[in-house]
Amino acid sequence: MIHPTALVDSAAQLAADVEVGPYTIIGPQVSIDSGTVIGSHCVITGRTRIGKSNRIFQFNSLGDEPQDMKYDGEDTELIIGDHNTIREFCTLNRGTLQGCGNTRIGDHNWIMAYVHFAHDCQVGNHTIFANNASLAGHVTVDDWAILGGFSIVHQFCTIGAHSFLSFGSQVNQSVPPYVLVAGEKASARGINSEGLKRRGFSADAMRILRRAYKVMYRSGLSREQTREELEQLAEQDQSIKPMLDFLATTERSYLR
Repeated sequence: MIHPTALVDSAAQLAADVEVGPYTIIGPQVSIDSGTVIGSHCVITGRTRIGKSNRIFQFNSLGDEPQDMKYDGEDTELIIGDHNTIREFCTLNRGTLQGCGNTRIGDHNWIMAYVHFAHDCQVGNHTIFANNASLAGHVTVDDWAILGGFSIVHQFCTIGAHSFLSFGSQVNQSVPPYVLVAGEKASARGINSEGLKRRGFSADAMRILRRAYKVMYRSGLSREQTREELEQLAEQDQSIKPMLDFLATTERSYLR
């Protein structure tokens, strides 16, 4: 299952059925679980843990040192979950001690070519990253978010669950759950209606979410007043709860 031209360190831990393509290099602190397929010409190094049934295509760099001048060789991690697809020429860096010590990717994510995850990023499940989407350090991306091609996210931002970043969006503030943003200097354009329909949100839930969007973006309320209004809406539909959690946890201001 390991091509004879691949260089796999004897200390690396690979399940018996892991496939490794030609000229790939795997370092001593790497562990790869069953069912994962690694393409050719990949470099997987550092303390990197890769879960089950991932498909990692050719020419990827996973687990190398973070692009952070404060990094001084500390023992940090890259953690990749199960059933992810990582296409060509992606760079996923380890974490830093100034952050949470790891960069983490969950399960069932679809990561297209030339995507970059910087140090300490935390990516959830069922996300989609189109070609050339990039995350700066310490970014959190919640479940079911979609980042369009060439979209970029500033460090320490949060991208909320079920949100959508359109092609070429430059995001320098956090994006609430369910919100669609667009524009070179990204701004909110409404809720991600099409994505929510595809995921089975009911018509009633969509109406409540549109009302919540108006509270956040058109009411002129303070952040605390917005939270109070959303709490009242949450009594009608629990789909509002991710918005409340977002306001409670994100430190940056959210995109207007």
